[in-house]
Parts: sequence; C-alpha cells; structure tokens
Amino acid sequence: MQLTMDNRVGTMVVPSEIRVLTNHIYEYKKGVRRMILFTCNRRYEQQACKRLMSQSIDYVVQPAGSDNVNVYFGRRECLDAIRLFVTRPLHELTPEEDFILGAMLGYDICVQCERYCARKQTHTCRDRIGS
Repeated sequence: MQLTMDNRVGTMVVPSEIRVLTNHIYEYKKGVRRMILFTCNRRYEQQACKRLMSQSIDYVVQPAGSDNVNVYFGRRECLDAIRLFVTRPLHELTPEEDFILGAMLGYDICVQCERYCARKQTHTCRDRIGS
C-alpha cells in the first residue's frame, strides 16, 4: 500500500481512494451490496487489485478514461454479466444497459426508473432526428 507520512502529526496517511475501497470491501463482506463499482486513478489500480485478491474477492478492471480505471468487484455471477455487456465506456451504454448496471449496483430503483425514462426519451428523440 502506498502510504505517505503526515509530518504534522507523525502518522501514516492512507490515500482517500484506498479508504473508499476499504469501506466498499467492508460493505461487501457484510452483505450490504452484492457488487461494487470503484473508480480510481490508475496509480491505485495495483493496490486495489492486491487488496481484493488478499480478501479472495473476484473483480474486473476496465479503463475509464485516460487516468482512471473502473474496478467492479463482488459476486462472480454479477461480474460474469459485467463482462458480457459493459464492453465500452459507461456513457456509451444503452438506456437498458445503464438501467441493468444501476440495478446490479443496488442503486435506488425509482431513481433508476427515472434515469431510464429520461435517457430513453433522449435516445428515442435522437433516433427520430437521425432517420
């Protein structure tokens, strides 16, 4: 783990990305969520993967722009589905794929429905304009 020394108090400082990952792992282990999406700077990718491996947690890593990666982790069944349909940047997912992903991540289902309807309306309008 990449730690830095905080000279003001003489203690080790854990980067915020790793603290977030640690909290996600805690939630997963406690059964709060079945799958998690953790986005971090590429420089923390190796640490994240090492931490997940040490906890025997399955994961999938995908690029997220030039500086970041998306690390999906959790139940194998969920990750198998991710490998099948999240094959491009998240902003390029269809409204249906976006809805499924949000539901798998445990996002509020009513908010996901609103998001789906808004994206579907925009997507449908774009299709009509293009034809």
